[in-house]
Amino acid sequence: MKLKLHHVNHATDNVARMDAFYRDILGLSTPEDGLPTLEKKQGYAGDVSFLHDGDIQTHLAQRDVLAGFATGQIVNPVATGHIAYRTDDLGAFKAHLDAQNIPYSDWGERAVAGWHQIFFYDPDGNVIEVHQVDEDV
Repeated sequence: MKLKLHHVNHATDNVARMDAFYRDILGLSTPEDGLPTLEKKQGYAGDVSFLHDGDIQTHLAQRDVLAGFATGQIVNPVATGHIAYRTDDLGAFKAHLDAQNIPYSDWGERAVAGWHQIFFYDPDGNVIEVHQVDEDV
């Protein structure tokens, strides 16, 4: 089970303003490939901007404090934002969390087509995402 930093997500009330800042001030741009397809009818329909520095993506997501309720999940990744890791074996990682008694919300592919996502909290309450990509998408 390998983990690799994939993206940092900032929740915002103004995606366009944040997008302009990260483009103009930090020089980020839209990735040419690997952009996820949002699942806007499964509980989260907010606007999202996808940027990158050539290696790591930055996702700017419209804040939705009710997304957890809409999806039936405890951990809400678009209330305050999160950091995300990609894994090659999500089942093994979930077993690892279970063995450590770390609760998590399994969003499946409710937010992004082809990405099976789980979310959990670190000891200070920061949200962490771990996802695996379905290579068939």
